Amino acid sequence: MNSPMDQNNAPTTETKRAPRSQRLRFGIAAAVVAAAAVGGTVTAFAVNNTDGQSATTTSAAGAKATGAGAEGPLSTKKSEIVDANGKEVVLTGVNWFGFETGTYAPHGLWTRNWESMLDQMAKQGFNTMRLPYSNEMFKSSAKPNGIDWHKNPDLKGLTPQQIMDKIVKGATDRGIRVILDQHRPDQYGQSELWYSQSLTEKQWLDDWVKLAKRYKNNDRVIGADLHNEPRGQATWGDGNPKTDWQLAATKAGNAIHKVNKDWLIFVEGTDRHKNEQFWWGGDLQGVKKHPVKLKEPNKVVYSAHDYGPGVYNQNWFMAKDFPKNMPAIWEKHWAYIKKQNIAPLLMGEFGGKKTAGKSSEAVWQNTLMDYLKKHQISYTYWTWNPDSGDTGGVLKNDWKTIDQNKMKMLSKYQTPLLEAKKGK
Repeated sequence: MNSPMDQNNAPTTETKRAPRSQRLRFGIAAAVVAAAAVGGTVTAFAVNNTDGQSATTTSAAGAKATGAGAEGPLSTKKSEIVDANGKEVVLTGVNWFGFETGTYAPHGLWTRNWESMLDQMAKQGFNTMRLPYSNEMFKSSAKPNGIDWHKNPDLKGLTPQQIMDKIVKGATDRGIRVILDQHRPDQYGQSELWYSQSLTEKQWLDDWVKLAKRYKNNDRVIGADLHNEPRGQATWGDGNPKTDWQLAATKAGNAIHKVNKDWLIFVEGTDRHKNEQFWWGGDLQGVKKHPVKLKEPNKVVYSAHDYGPGVYNQNWFMAKDFPKNMPAIWEKHWAYIKKQNIAPLLMGEFGGKKTAGKSSEAVWQNTLMDYLKKHQISYTYWTWNPDSGDTGGVLKNDWKTIDQNKMKMLSKYQTPLLEAKKGK
C-alpha cells in the first residue's frame, strides 16, 4: 500500500492512484491521500468514519504473556514460525507508517507523544509492528519534520535513524516485536523493483546489512520485509537478474544472514503469475516451483498483501457467491503455502474503512479475518494511521480515538505480547 506523500512539508490533497488503464492492468489502485505536517500541526485528508467514539479498548489477548513464545530468535518449521524452544509464535500486529515519507518519522507525532502512541498500541493487544521506511531516510540530507517538539522533546536534534532507534526500542520494551519494511526507495513513491533510479541494488543490500547489524542485539527485532509490493516489471523464477524477485530476495537474505543469522526474511509476492493479475505483492504462486532457498535454513516467511473493494473493486467482490468464493481465491494465490505446510505466511497488509455492517468491504474484511484465524496465519494490519486514504486506520482522525469496530474485528484474533520490560 502506498502511504501519504509529504512534499516540501506543504499540505496537499494529491492522491497517487494510477490511471484507470494501469489499475486494470495491475489489478489494484493502491493509493492514499496525502497528509503533510507543518511546524507540529497537520492538515490531513483522511477518511469518513462514523464508528464508536470510545478512546480505550483493551484486548484481553494482550493482558498476559503466556503463549507469546520465548525470548530469542525465531525460525520456521514447515508452516509455522517457532521460538527457540520450537513453540509456535503467531504474529498479530499492525503497521505504523511515516519513515518512508517526507517527515522521515512515524506520522502522528505532530499531535501525539511517541511513547503514548506505543503504549496505546500495546494496550490494544498488537504483538508485532511492521515499520515501513525509505532508503532516503538514511541520507544526511534527510531531516525529520512534522513533529511537535514540545510533545516529543527527546526526538529533537535526532536523525531519522536515531528516531527509528527510539521507536524500535520503545516498541520492543513494551513486548511488541518489530519487522522492518523497505517500503520505498525515497519519499516520492514506491518502486516496482527493489532498485530504482534513486536507489541501486547495492545500496538496497548495504542498507539491509547495516540495519541487520544495528539491531542484532535486540531479539525482538525479528526480521526484514525485503521490498514492499514488487510488481510491474518484477518476475518470479525466470532467472533474469534485473527483474527476478526470487533471485533478488535470495541474494538479500543471504547478505543479511552473513551479519545476523537470527533474522526472519519476509518475502512478498509479485502482482501476477503468468498472465493473471492480482494485488501488488499478493501473488505467491511462483513459490511452488521456485521457492526462496537461503544458506541459513528455516528463516523464510512469505508475505502477501490483499485488499478489498474500497481499494479496487475486483470482479470477485461482485460475484454471486461472494464471500464464499474468497477462500478459493486466497488459496490459489497465497494461502496454499500455509495449508500445504510449505512455509509460514504473514498477511503483511490488509485493511479497509468499513468493518461493521453489510457492505462488501465490511463483509470481505471479516471473512478474511476469520480465515486468518482458522488457519493461524500471522498478520500486520494496515494500518495504525488514520491518514491512509483508501483504508483509514485503527486510530480515528484525531489520532487518539480507537475505531471500536475495527478493534472488535481485530481482537477476535490476537495472540499475546511478550512480557514488557521493567518500567513498561
